[in-house]
Amino acid sequence: MLGGYGGISSIDINGSKAFLKKFLGEGQGKTGTGCALDCGAGIGRITKRLLLPLFKTVDLVDVTKEFLDKARSYLGDDGKRVGNYFCCGLQEFVPETGRYDVIWIQWVIGHLTDDHLVEFLRRCQKALRPNGLIIIKDNVSYEGVVPDEVDSSVCRDLEIVCRLVGQAGLRIVHEEQQMNFPKEIYQVHTLALR
Repeated sequence: MLGGYGGISSIDINGSKAFLKKFLGEGQGKTGTGCALDCGAGIGRITKRLLLPLFKTVDLVDVTKEFLDKARSYLGDDGKRVGNYFCCGLQEFVPETGRYDVIWIQWVIGHLTDDHLVEFLRRCQKALRPNGLIIIKDNVSYEGVVPDEVDSSVCRDLEIVCRLVGQAGLRIVHEEQQMNFPKEIYQVHTLALR
């Protein structure tokens, strides 16, 4: 759901792919490619273009049933490798312990309160396989917490996001700013957590 900025989809996916490929593969500390979870998956844009090309199985979770129904048709034949479609808000969702190599959380943390985000990240940590990663990719404000009256979400600055990650008992192993996005939108940062 690119909010009128559909033209940035390829830039977004290519940036995410380059970021993720730094961690995937064989060898010490590398992350496996067995199973990924797409959080706030919507109709499955990230599942289709980023996760399914890199992982054997992908699960989707989204609070809106209509989006997940659309994902089934949008994913087409690739949908055969989707393990589960979970219709649930992230504040209640409990991912299966030890299932995921990567948990991808993009453009959705602004819909969670600080407490819900911390608790969700703690549950995600338990759902990781050895050397698994939680990836957050989201808008960051320049300072403080900026409410969005249109969709009742918030945009937090990077310092606040990092503090909440720490409260969840996770550490940031890598962080990058997404480049080549329009100047008028918030900066987008990607964080890899373990």
